[in-house]
Amino acid sequence: QVQLVQSGGGLVQAGGSLRLSCTASGHTFSTYAMGWFRQAPGKERDFVAAIRWTGGSTYYADSVKGRFTISRDDAKNMMYLQMNSLKPEDTAVYSCAAASSYILRYSVSGAYDTWGQGAQVTVSS
Repeated sequence: QVQLVQSGGGLVQAGGSLRLSCTASGHTFSTYAMGWFRQAPGKERDFVAAIRWTGGSTYYADSVKGRFTISRDDAKNMMYLQMNSLKPEDTAVYSCAAASSYILRYSVSGAYDTWGQGAQVTVSS
């Protein structure tokens, strides 16, 4: 089983940048893909980005394309989300997730079986 621990997040002004990190431990060799999701108050959890662990293919929500970059460091078992040009509407709790088996749709939260503890990102206008 994989465990995920997040770091990063915080408060930033609109137009600023933040980086989120997610460290995986345990049976990381079984990870098929990892992703980032976010949930704003009173809203459903939304897909942000995902990366296939083997090959490194990346997938993004339209709302963050060109502004956010997902990446991984195999040697450190870490995943990152670099967020640039942040907007107030990016304010949410961001969670990393891992899928241990093949998934068809990276944007579906139910496809992931392990989750990080979440981190608040607040973008002020």
